[in-house]
Amino acid sequence: MQTATAPDANSHIPIDTDNIVRGSMLLGDLRDLLRRKHYSISTEQAYLDWARRYILFHGKRHPNDMGEAGIVAFLNHLAVHRKVAASTQNHFISSIVFNR
Repeated sequence: MQTATAPDANSHIPIDTDNIVRGSMLLGDLRDLLRRKHYSISTEQAYLDWARRYILFHGKRHPNDMGEAGIVAFLNHLAVHRKVAASTQNHFISSIVFNR
């Protein structure tokens, strides 16, 4: 009989991104691309979450319909209303660059 062992402090517990994708074909395609390129699960989660927030900010419009003005508007929202740090804004920019 095998006994269950407690996970050690260094073990990695994968994060499922189904709760972010929630049936969205666009986010599902993005997740598939991230996995094909072997991005880490934490990067996958972050990029999917940024994409979801960006889309919701713009009233569920497709990112391809927004262009540079949409990116600038979201960055301004993050800086002015959410008061996020520059490094957080840079993380969003990295996710956008990946998607282009």
